[in-house]
Amino acid sequence: MFGFRSDGKRIKTIDPIMKITPHIMRQRNDAMVMSMYEIPCKDMDEYIFKKRKESNIRFTYMDLVIAGVVRMMAQRPKLNRFIMGGRVYKRNDIQIAFTVKKALTDSADETIVKLTFDGTETIFQIKEKMDKEIEANTKTTSHNDTDALAKILTVVPNFMIRFFVGFLKMLDYFGVLPKSIINLSPFHTSLYLTNMKSIKMNYVYHHIYNFGTASIFVAMGKERYEPIVLDPENNILGNIKIMKAGIVIDERICDGLYYGNSMKAFMKYITNPELLETPLEHIVEDIK
Repeated sequence: MFGFRSDGKRIKTIDPIMKITPHIMRQRNDAMVMSMYEIPCKDMDEYIFKKRKESNIRFTYMDLVIAGVVRMMAQRPKLNRFIMGGRVYKRNDIQIAFTVKKALTDSADETIVKLTFDGTETIFQIKEKMDKEIEANTKTTSHNDTDALAKILTVVPNFMIRFFVGFLKMLDYFGVLPKSIINLSPFHTSLYLTNMKSIKMNYVYHHIYNFGTASIFVAMGKERYEPIVLDPENNILGNIKIMKAGIVIDERICDGLYYGNSMKAFMKYITNPELLETPLEHIVEDIK
């Protein structure tokens, strides 16, 4: 309460424009900025094939994307901020949430996985943690703590569900939502990722939830070949494989220049995955 939370620390030394913005745009859906990024697949494919041949490690695009996001946020900490109660907070950890389908059928259940990182991890450590959680949650009989919490909240009539959700939102607003619930909530995360590619769909622009603290939502789309000008001087065209991603961000957490430079850092890692094989020695701290 009064600016103190279990999942983040309030930033007080912030410029006046950024400080007043959350009071002008009070909800995340007021402040959503949407952009589409085209990620060339050539470098990712070469890295994936190389590692499969060298060490039989089967990386996926999702592994590379999450590893790139974790490394980028460790060096660009303003992307790991969130707004609550008109205040700007820096998050204690880097957390990535994503939905897992227990089977690729219409009737299969979904569950949500949330992973926590400190930012120093290598791409191998990140993949190992992801694989472990995905394997544990894709069994048809498996149920994690998030599933259990959702079940508890939905065993009562609808009007009671609305009351409980409203009560939780009020606790969250004042910073007194129990840490145990924050740890289980997929909506309290640095970034929420949906892999539309896994169900052979194109990217989407997914809204940011007003409930919780997630400031970024990324939707990976199915890759496809698209024409491109290879040599403008000689009018030579070609085809390259591109994966498009729809990114929605809460613009109140940072300015446009910082966001643009952060995405350049992400693209550097995603097109040079070898850079993620060594641990990060120094994490950039956010301002106090």
